[in-house]
Amino acid sequence: MRIGHGYDVHKLVEGRKLIVGGVEIPHSLGLLGHSDADVLLHAVSDALLGAAAMGDIGGMFPDTDEKFKDADSLFLLKCVVERLQESGYYVVNIDSTILAQKPKMKPYINSMRENIAKVCNLDINDVSVKATTEEGLGFTGRQEGIAAHAVVLIDN
Repeated sequence: MRIGHGYDVHKLVEGRKLIVGGVEIPHSLGLLGHSDADVLLHAVSDALLGAAAMGDIGGMFPDTDEKFKDADSLFLLKCVVERLQESGYYVVNIDSTILAQKPKMKPYINSMRENIAKVCNLDINDVSVKATTEEGLGFTGRQEGIAAHAVVLIDN
């Protein structure tokens, strides 16, 4: 068994959709990035690649490659899972945390878990998504961005 940790952060800006965990969340701001900037799925993807010592999503999907412009991060996560499977690994479980002052993530958590479970070939009970506000502190507390952490367990 191997453990991986992933972290990602994206800036909140006007004129972008807010997509977290593959769910479009109504909000006045969205996350800035080359792809859809889904901070949660990027953290999960990095954790999976890290657990298998396969680098990170920046190496697998460089922001200099136009074919990943506005890419759906659920598709990118699927590609990560397929790469792991090709190397003989499968995902055992995922634990993740979103750091965002606003909007509240709770109404969307179950849909996020379902999206991640489906792409990773897991039961929803093997996927945890939590959220915290950081009580107004730091860049997430000031609503300048959203961050996410993920810890995964893989096996072969």
